[in-house]
Amino acid sequence: MCNNSSITEFLLLAFADTRQLQLLHFWLFLGIYLAALLGNGLIITAVACDHRLHTPMYFFLLNLSLLDLGSISTTVPKSMANSLWDSRAISYGGCAAQVFFFLFFIAAEYCVLTIMAYDRYVAICKPLHYGTLLGSRACVHMAAAAWASGFLNAVMHTANTFSLPLCQGNAVDQFFCEIPQILKLSCSRSYLREVGLLVLSVYLAFGCFVFIFFSYVQIFRVVLRIPSEQGRHKAFSTCLPHLAVVSLFVSTGMFAYLKPPSLTSPVLDLLVAVLYSVVPPAVNPLLYSMRNQELKDALWKMMSECFSEAITCLFSFAEHL
Repeated sequence: MCNNSSITEFLLLAFADTRQLQLLHFWLFLGIYLAALLGNGLIITAVACDHRLHTPMYFFLLNLSLLDLGSISTTVPKSMANSLWDSRAISYGGCAAQVFFFLFFIAAEYCVLTIMAYDRYVAICKPLHYGTLLGSRACVHMAAAAWASGFLNAVMHTANTFSLPLCQGNAVDQFFCEIPQILKLSCSRSYLREVGLLVLSVYLAFGCFVFIFFSYVQIFRVVLRIPSEQGRHKAFSTCLPHLAVVSLFVSTGMFAYLKPPSLTSPVLDLLVAVLYSVVPPAVNPLLYSMRNQELKDALWKMMSECFSEAITCLFSFAEHL
């Protein structure tokens, strides 16, 4: 028997037992992590530096990229370090911090995605009111509300989860600290309180999903009435990336938490966790840049200027030799 006071660390689920596979996992996660850092970092820099992208849509995209960087940085580096050093351990405080920050970034990201659906709805269905409904002050308030909602969600779940007595050991059947896996270690029926909070969160998330769904029903109804093919293409180019990101986020999250018990296995749970926690932050920048010509132009301009400055500095250095 053990309780919270006697647990000083948790043991995370290892991806592999052999040294070769551990190193393969390390290099694979390193590649994904660097891709996420590069992609989201480029979007943040482009939106911040290019005045043409100082619009509500790109302001929310900047917030989304920041949250993606936060969520993947919460889980992947620790998993990489454990594989590199052939360890499974994470401290009790580290586990609590991982739960808090992951919930914070994921909940805030879902709120931002919901706000982005509203932004597209107003831009396409109510263009004459766009400047009024989505002015700079309104955008800042909505973004702040999204971050605050994520913070409150994280505080509520983290405090409740780590107040539970744990007596089923300290082995977490996941590569990062995840609430459902920690609840399995609880030794009292008080874990039902956290289950109730999770159900409440699911209902709120479902409400956001319904809002996004009906927003896009209205958007598609308006877009399909646009007479010119160029106008329809321009409207779709701003909506489809967001719809793809939402679909990836919701589908992987729903499968992870709502799949039938008959499909539950450690290997499948591990793969699904990678799909919803690691893949979206790395793929989202690609989804947003593929069909967005404004963003591609801004990125190309930024990289061209950096390359030109690098060449100029190189020649200047060579002249002083």
